Amino acid sequence: MTSPKFPPNRREVMAGLGAAALVHLGPAAGHAQGRPSAAIKAGPESLAGLRDGPPTMVWGLSGGNLSFQRGEVANVAVGNGLPVPLSMHWRGLDGANAAEPLLARMPLAAGANESFPLATRQAGTFLCDSGLLGDGLAYPLRSKPLIVLESDRVPVDRDEVLFIEEWRLRPDGAAIAPGTDPKDAKSVYTVNGSTSFELSAGGDQRLRLRFINGCQRTVLAVKLESHEVRVVAIDGQPAEPFPARNGAVVLAPGSRADVFVDTASTAAILLHDGKAAHLIGKLAVSGHVQRRAPLLPPGPLASNGLPAELDLRNAQRFDLALGAPSDWARPADFKVAAPPAFRARKGRAVVLALTNRAPITTVFHLHGHHFRLLDKLDDGWKPFWLDTLAIESGQTQRIAFLAEHAGRYLVESVATDWAAPRLVRWYAVE
Repeated sequence: MTSPKFPPNRREVMAGLGAAALVHLGPAAGHAQGRPSAAIKAGPESLAGLRDGPPTMVWGLSGGNLSFQRGEVANVAVGNGLPVPLSMHWRGLDGANAAEPLLARMPLAAGANESFPLATRQAGTFLCDSGLLGDGLAYPLRSKPLIVLESDRVPVDRDEVLFIEEWRLRPDGAAIAPGTDPKDAKSVYTVNGSTSFELSAGGDQRLRLRFINGCQRTVLAVKLESHEVRVVAIDGQPAEPFPARNGAVVLAPGSRADVFVDTASTAAILLHDGKAAHLIGKLAVSGHVQRRAPLLPPGPLASNGLPAELDLRNAQRFDLALGAPSDWARPADFKVAAPPAFRARKGRAVVLALTNRAPITTVFHLHGHHFRLLDKLDDGWKPFWLDTLAIESGQTQRIAFLAEHAGRYLVESVATDWAAPRLVRWYAVE
């Protein structure tokens, strides 16, 4: 099977942001003393199939799938079996200030263990991101999908996670961590740890596919051929369902998109990284599911309670420059005593003007809250919520959010270059 090119243009990039339930998410977290629990251990891991020859050494997170129900408070135990400190960010969980890395939770020392409560107040597709201190390490760090299920059953036949990762391999087969000069390294992409992912289904099934861009620096477009792909959630937050342009969904590093697909025939799953198209898997359709009634267009997922309107007239407004290292710190050098990027009042809307001064596209990530992407004239917003945004060089984008959760949270900035450092600042909601 060949890999046709489908490089999305800028309009397509923006558009991409744009029966019984059989949940195939693996075993859920266990329960202890009436609460769900999860035990995560960071340690060495080998990935087979990334190259011809022996498996490739990386650092991963063991402990099974992370899956909870909305509204639960989970007991999370973390063990650091690495020779370096570990700091994890629960990407997309709004208001999780008790688990906020570098502020509420200091890096976990090599060989140490810790436990803490993790509130999952909203349903959606999230990410246990282990890469905050990952720049320049001996091996790249893997992250882990985090799924919070809706209180009511979602009417789909299958619920599948497609976790996409990028590996930079040197000629000797060694995988290098981000924040390191890639030199002559080549990119290899995996889905759920495999370079040849296959999803089997029957015809006329409705699938919920949770795409997660687990790549460290690369913006991706993921396309399912010959099918209508309807986006129902972005970055863990429900959206009014809309068709992805040409069946392609665009994801910044760390971003997630939930889509509904009604299966018709076997189709390729393609990935475009801005340079070339890659065949990363296929949807293998065989047979036909007999349904009592035809599938109707999907309705929206249940709301997570984010506000329908934002009061921009009385919003607090701040300017934030990306690509200006003097104002930012590498996570390993971050100091809690550093001045905040801004202070917001609880209950007020906040508008951030984000200007990318870097020579290449830079990715912004907001901890603790989701935001709306404002229209150019600041007279409205796109009909979805985000926690991550890629901004082109020299461009300014304005975003708005309700400062709902008191506490201190990080903001992140990283250029879309493998050698670029991840940078952080912090903000307060008081």
